[in-house]
Amino acid sequence: MKCIICNGKTVKRNVNPKEFGIPLGIFPAEACQKCGEAYFSEETAEKIQTKSKELGLFGLAKKATVAEVGNSIAIRIPKEIANFLKLKKGEEVTIMPEGKHELKIEV
Repeated sequence: MKCIICNGKTVKRNVNPKEFGIPLGIFPAEACQKCGEAYFSEETAEKIQTKSKELGLFGLAKKATVAEVGNSIAIRIPKEIANFLKLKKGEEVTIMPEGKHELKIEV
């Protein structure tokens, strides 16, 4: 099989996919030798999705709207994400840009 990302050759091997940096377990895949992209069977993809749901990760990515508060702007963090991160009201976080299109928040 050829990789659709880089056209490299894939080989069968076990991989440990992650969601939001959390490992989901070891699963069989066709993985590209060049770029590392992993391709899973439909059955394996369902097992990975089930594990993601068990860990409370499935559907955790959310969209948020930028609001204006005084002279600043604000982005509200959805409750599901706040709960996942165990964020509490009044807790201090560090916000930093990760390039022109990505924002990183460290708790």
